[in-house]
Amino acid sequence: MWTVDRPAARTDRRPPPLNAPVAFRLRAALGLGPEQVAHTLRVSYGLPYVTPALVAAWERGSAAPSHPELVALAGVLWCSPGELIGRPRTLREHRVARGLAPEDVARTVGHELQAYLRMEETDRWRGSERQSAALARLLGLSLADVITVTGREDRLAEMLRGAVTTRWQAYVRPVSGIVPLERRRLEEALHRLHRDYRGQMAATLSRGGGHGDAGDSGREFLERIVEHFWTTVGEQGR
Repeated sequence: MWTVDRPAARTDRRPPPLNAPVAFRLRAALGLGPEQVAHTLRVSYGLPYVTPALVAAWERGSAAPSHPELVALAGVLWCSPGELIGRPRTLREHRVARGLAPEDVARTVGHELQAYLRMEETDRWRGSERQSAALARLLGLSLADVITVTGREDRLAEMLRGAVTTRWQAYVRPVSGIVPLERRRLEEALHRLHRDYRGQMAATLSRGGGHGDAGDSGREFLERIVEHFWTTVGEQGR
């Protein structure tokens, strides 16, 4: 009987977010079975421990491929690693999605390789403005991606929650220190988020929901506040 065991040393601390349905569809479109994929990974990509059961586990989402395994799987399925990854969030995931080696990124942005690898390991980008711009160009990062990979998303979420639950005007300057947007655009985004949050709370109560229901609705809004922010900013730019 097949097992899904593999050497512990080959398992990443944070495996990439495989888009399992896409992996399944790509394999099926090529007319390959898990047995054929596993065989190619063993023979052509130097992964002797890969079994059909492991491939099936990846596709079910019950196991996640390491970065080297994901890159090899992309080769077998004739696609880019980025096509197999859900929305990249970390610096490493963005690099893998672009099919780049750490050496490529370090050289392009002007960092020593070991220093760059430490940034990937700690999820904290330490670069100058010029280096950050080079990183964004190389990895095709949006402003939202840059905020995330530079470790500023949690702080942004904190500021946005304060803006929608109290006086949004007081948070324009702090948020602008994290997100370099034109002031009027930022003011409009915070004002709209504040209005949407208040409106959602009021609507829940007017529909007969109790304060508990309103609290649940408000908490859900606040938990996704960064997502709401970028959606609002994107709609303003259309």
